[in-house]
Amino acid sequence: IIKENSSSMKEFILLSLSDNQGVQKIYFVVFLVFYMLTVTGNLIVFTVTSSQHLNSPMYFFLCHLSFIDICYSSVTAPQMISSFLVENNTISFAGCIGQLFGVHFFGCTEIFILTAMAYDRYVAICRPLHYPALMSRRLCGCMVGVSWVGGFLHSTLQTLPIALLPFCGPNEVAHYFCDVHPLLHLACADTRAEGLAAVANSGLISLSCFLILVTSYVVILVSLRGQTLEGWHKALSTCGAHVTVVFLFFGPTTFVYIRPSSDLSKDRTVAVFYTLITPMLNPLIYTLRNGEVKGALRKLCRRKV
Repeated sequence: IIKENSSSMKEFILLSLSDNQGVQKIYFVVFLVFYMLTVTGNLIVFTVTSSQHLNSPMYFFLCHLSFIDICYSSVTAPQMISSFLVENNTISFAGCIGQLFGVHFFGCTEIFILTAMAYDRYVAICRPLHYPALMSRRLCGCMVGVSWVGGFLHSTLQTLPIALLPFCGPNEVAHYFCDVHPLLHLACADTRAEGLAAVANSGLISLSCFLILVTSYVVILVSLRGQTLEGWHKALSTCGAHVTVVFLFFGPTTFVYIRPSSDLSKDRTVAVFYTLITPMLNPLIYTLRNGEVKGALRKLCRRKV
């Protein structure tokens, strides 16, 4: 499929976030620092949460989330950063389809992992006595496995129709990475059906998971009626980090994928939040006030020294 289409369109040109040379130099430094912080921070969290010091389900999910964030940002950030240094930031047809697959694979898997983490927090707060039995190691493994498989199926359904489209005209993608809507604008065919399918696929997954997450937190808040102030503080501090990540990630993704996109410049700006900003902030959000993670990190550092 890829070889057949690549004969008519061998490469695409990806746009930069700005056409101003001075702004591009600033962006290069800023986003390079962001990407380095993303990889370093998530690598530290992945190493710490995969150690034997932290073996609760929450850290099991957090370990997978950190690994996904490293891969997710690495699919788009290096290409975006390089666009600030070159005049024409090109990518091959096969590389473009591969990038499209990677973005949706890791992005959708992260959505499912965050939903699994919300269920974990619900059980921990609303049914604490049954928590060890309900959140068994086997169930956690199944939830993570379903998340990865679901991400793969979603990405395949998003990528395959795009790879089958003919591309024979302009090759300038109005985005800093290959995504569904910008590529549909370049196809030499009627893409209304593919556009509606993309909205139904990505948009409904983002919106439905977001509504599930919001509902779970409403149930948690209702269950806290009659609790002491200390109980409220403990529950809210436990869920606060997860709520922050949910709104930072699901807000932009829902905005981009829930509607047929007409203004791709807005999508390009909003996409920075869920492809780089949120993966960079996840380690800070989850570990800044987490005494167990900081304690495990200190133990790991002392052992390495």
